[in-house]
Amino acid sequence: MKEREEIAEKAVQLFAEGYHCSQAVLCACAELLRDEPPSPEVVAAMAPFAGGMGSSGETCGALSGALATIGFTLGKKAPEQDNHKQMCSISYAMVQKFAHITEPYGSIRCSDIAQIDWKDKEAVQNFRTNPDSTRKNCVHVVRETSNTLYDLITDKLEKS
Repeated sequence: MKEREEIAEKAVQLFAEGYHCSQAVLCACAELLRDEPPSPEVVAAMAPFAGGMGSSGETCGALSGALATIGFTLGKKAPEQDNHKQMCSISYAMVQKFAHITEPYGSIRCSDIAQIDWKDKEAVQNFRTNPDSTRKNCVHVVRETSNTLYDLITDKLEKS
């Protein structure tokens, strides 16, 4: 299980260094099944999922990052190809497990987890710099999302 914890710690570290939750989960977990990390363009494409889809407070970016990781590792790369046979079941399981991870916060919505208005510059500054802010909720969600994704990918793919 050392690899599992290392991946989760990497996600938390990337989040602490400034990546959005969506980017941190993708960057930390993408190498589970691929030998190369996502390109800088793919990482950049995950940025708008921060703050719950365009800072709207909707679906948490950590879930978006997890689903993007599944697509990055198991999705088809050309229209005529098929997705990996486990892609949809792993994606569905991730959504279900994410709901469980975020249950203490009330929903999978960023606004419930982070408890912040992303349009309020002072609140965002406090969120980013105050160690006692609700950012700790996001750190927990990033860690648990990475752990869950690791478990799903390793468990389901080992069984197939």
